[in-house]
Amino acid sequence: MRFEHSDLVRCFRRFFPLRSFRSFQKGAAAVLCGAVLSCAIFLSYGMGQRGNGGAGTVYAQENEKELTDELYALSAVLMDADNGRILLQKNGTQVLPMASTTKIMTCILALELADAEEYVTVSSYASGMPKVHLGTRAGQVFQMKDLLYSLMLESHNDSAVIIAEHIGKKLSGGDSVNSGTGTAAERTAVRSTAPENPASEDMALEDAVSESTEEESRDAVLRFTARMNEKAEEIGCTDTFFVTPNGLDAILTLTDEAGNTVERQHSTTAADLARIMSYCVTDSPKKEEFLEITRTQSWSFTDYVEGEDGEWRMGSSSYSCTNHNAFLSMMEGALTGKTGFTAKAGYCYVGALERDGKIFSIALLACGWPNNKSWKWHDARLLYEYGLANYEKRDIYQKAELPLIPVQEGICDSVSLTQEETDISLLLGSPDKISAQLSLAESLEAPVEAGMTVGWQNYYVNGELYESLPIRTAEAVAKRTFRYCLGEILRQIWL
Repeated sequence: MRFEHSDLVRCFRRFFPLRSFRSFQKGAAAVLCGAVLSCAIFLSYGMGQRGNGGAGTVYAQENEKELTDELYALSAVLMDADNGRILLQKNGTQVLPMASTTKIMTCILALELADAEEYVTVSSYASGMPKVHLGTRAGQVFQMKDLLYSLMLESHNDSAVIIAEHIGKKLSGGDSVNSGTGTAAERTAVRSTAPENPASEDMALEDAVSESTEEESRDAVLRFTARMNEKAEEIGCTDTFFVTPNGLDAILTLTDEAGNTVERQHSTTAADLARIMSYCVTDSPKKEEFLEITRTQSWSFTDYVEGEDGEWRMGSSSYSCTNHNAFLSMMEGALTGKTGFTAKAGYCYVGALERDGKIFSIALLACGWPNNKSWKWHDARLLYEYGLANYEKRDIYQKAELPLIPVQEGICDSVSLTQEETDISLLLGSPDKISAQLSLAESLEAPVEAGMTVGWQNYYVNGELYESLPIRTAEAVAKRTFRYCLGEILRQIWL
């Protein structure tokens, strides 16, 4: 920054009367007039087509409608897993039950909240879960990681409840897991009664091997599903509600904050389910562990018994699990996935694929009923092939030409701006329209700090805001004070 002679004159005029100024004119330079500028700049540009194109807007166009007509699923979504942008959808926001695809949230939350090496005790309630189940007995002890393999490879319902109950109790007691049960509505849900489990109605509680009553077990499980709902909200889901950790169809009756009775169904949308999968494979701090579990073809383990010395040793019961996600070997780049089925939900599938630097997530709900088990594989391949053929990853960042912003009452007339260069890459199809708008403050009032945010460069995809980059001041500008002006006057006199 440079102090101009005109600044000296303005300083003198502000703090001395006109007569004094005229007497000073002989020793001062000529007065230069400054103009205050206002700045509101809008930049709009279109991205040229790069690569082979296809239809690729958020909402289906005519050729996309032809593709969605080929899908068996009642609801389907193809998503850019890196950012959650929907590339193709068929009834993507329709609320439906999701069966065992629920378990991807159970798994990722367990990985984030618990230690994989923890030892977990089976309750009578958990051991009474209906098939498909591991076949556990009340009082048995397993390691958390083994239960997670059982959960994701074989989709065992009892393993899901064992995991949820264990972590739910910790959430209540604050034992090595952050306490809390989510929003007020979710806390109400935790206090509510879960749907009856027919398989355990007549089962006597074995207090000798299990310290929990059935009511305590249910409360712990609901505490965990409350955290599942909280997590879903955190990652951007808007139409998802978890009642069970295993995906069994259920309706929960609860009382909201206003005292009204509300029934909530265990349900989601294809858009929300694909978003959860995207989180699992791209954003979660436990994404590598999630992928390792869900990509494993087989896993063997035992239960554990505690020795007299207090150490845990492998027990006498052995178990083995096989991965039932056949799509892992059906298409190059298949990353992970989870199947699901109930009589109400039909066949469901959620998965992710990575190839050529592109990561897609998909979700299929109500994709047929028996005997149409293979329809989900047809739909999954169709969605992935469409994404691979019609979308390319592109960086839409463009360095903006930043003007000077006028500064009022500053030692300088204006301040320069800066913007950090960054990568804004996303999957785009040729019809996608990209625009950017630069919005800046018209002027600033001194003092101005370096690094102050004074505007934004907003990037839009098909008219919807996608990314906002801050525009900041490159330097500081001090306020023009009497002391400063006097000092400048004396410096000019003695120069």
